[in-house]
Amino acid sequence: MSSAPHPALWPATARYDLDQAPGGLGLVQDLLNTISAGAPRQPDLLDELTSATAWALDAADRWSTTTGRSAPAVALDAAGLRALRTFRDDLRDEIHSRVHTTAEAGRPAAEEPAPTGLRSAGATLRLDRNGSVQLDPAGVGAELLISLVLATLFEAQLADTGRRIKTCRNPRCQVAFYDRSRNNSGVWHSVRVCGYPSNLRAHRARLRQAD
Repeated sequence: MSSAPHPALWPATARYDLDQAPGGLGLVQDLLNTISAGAPRQPDLLDELTSATAWALDAADRWSTTTGRSAPAVALDAAGLRALRTFRDDLRDEIHSRVHTTAEAGRPAAEEPAPTGLRSAGATLRLDRNGSVQLDPAGVGAELLISLVLATLFEAQLADTGRRIKTCRNPRCQVAFYDRSRNNSGVWHSVRVCGYPSNLRAHRARLRQAD
């Protein structure tokens, strides 16, 4: 895994050499990938206000370049950073439950406890000159960024692409990846890096239990 992101890539996701999600959905993936992961371990970009602000500005610029829309002006403060970190962690928990919990625990994801963080934000509908309707984020600071992520997820839900954003099943990894498999069956960000070693450990554990 690389240690320095390429300036043309999503800043957090680039740290983990991941295939990037298409269009504005890359922002959702990038927020999830602000976590501390990888080998060597990368820092949590939302751990401090300075690094979080730098990430938010870079991600907003990248979103603007990707979508062709104006970059939102994101200014974070200490309270906003806490809200953004909570939102990220809740979003990760929900995605992990949707993708992995049912298969691992043998029960519906609906039985999982609901996250408690900020999960709502304002937005406006705008009619473009070409007749298309745009869902624009609203608010300031972290609220604006959360609104943008939720609006992006809503648009991806309509396009049936949001379900392809997943977290790696490997508990030592858990980076967010975009599943490009035909039947959307991927559970590892990389079968070679995480899938094979995890399956091998599970196989050895079963052998020890059998013995």
